[in-house]
Amino acid sequence: MKIYDLIIIGAGPAGMSAAIYAKRAMLEVLVLEKEAMSGGQIVQTYEVDNYPGLPKMNGMDLGDQFFNHASDLGAEVKTGEVLEIKHDQPVKEIILKDGEVLKTKTVMLATGATHRKLGIPGEEELTGLGVSYCATCDGAFFRNKTVAVVGGGDVALEDALFLSRMCEKVYLIHRRDEFRGAKILRDQVTKNDKIQVIWNTVVTKVDGNERVESISIKDVHNDVDKSLKVDGLFIAVGTAPQSTLLKDELKMDERGYIVAGEDGVTNIPGIFVGGDQRTKNLRQVVTAAADGANCVVSVENYLQKLELPDN
Repeated sequence: MKIYDLIIIGAGPAGMSAAIYAKRAMLEVLVLEKEAMSGGQIVQTYEVDNYPGLPKMNGMDLGDQFFNHASDLGAEVKTGEVLEIKHDQPVKEIILKDGEVLKTKTVMLATGATHRKLGIPGEEELTGLGVSYCATCDGAFFRNKTVAVVGGGDVALEDALFLSRMCEKVYLIHRRDEFRGAKILRDQVTKNDKIQVIWNTVVTKVDGNERVESISIKDVHNDVDKSLKVDGLFIAVGTAPQSTLLKDELKMDERGYIVAGEDGVTNIPGIFVGGDQRTKNLRQVVTAAADGANCVVSVENYLQKLELPDN
């Protein structure tokens, strides 16, 4: 059975950057991605304008460029969901959902983060029927309609601005009295006539039979409830790390992010981490790509000292 030098779990910016650096280091590398499309969260981003050298790049296109770059260098990419990682031996085993077993000397976790949910009545039932976590994916379905966006960070502001290009009206609902997002985005939202900001308010329920018809909202100061008629609800309240693999063995912080420095070294020998699931101050495409490069340097250092048993 083939033994890889490195298996990367996750084909987002961190994973694909690591694949590029690994191939340049002449390592045998495999990237595993459970989704059919690589790119991670950036494929849901309408426009990436803060990646050096690529101004105003569509997120999906940037994901494709990462994939093509790694593939052109010879990185192997495979669709498959990882169920278990066995690391009690120098050569680790990765067990996939379909039963396939892969062998590798090192593993890089780059599964990123997933969208947080509001946890309110109607949210789960109407997901895909008007409730969405990706404006760039689903915005076109709401052309000339009224939608609401929930959140106060960069993603929520970006979603509201993006949706205003096609929707008749966009409600931007935030539980506080000021946004956390970048000033340039705050200014753009303020100047946009199609966006109506509703401060100090939370969404408590999503209503509709076969599709979203309205949402229930409540003022956090006076507990006044009211109904808002909308055709769609876009939820942008942050992300949670996808850190289920080795969750009982890896050192994590109180929010579930894997504890590691910029070198990506975890508390388990031969297991490395990069991207949004690592403890860090800034989670952006450029920092994820940097994590991938740093991880491979750590992998190389580990492999130089690794002693394998004689067969």
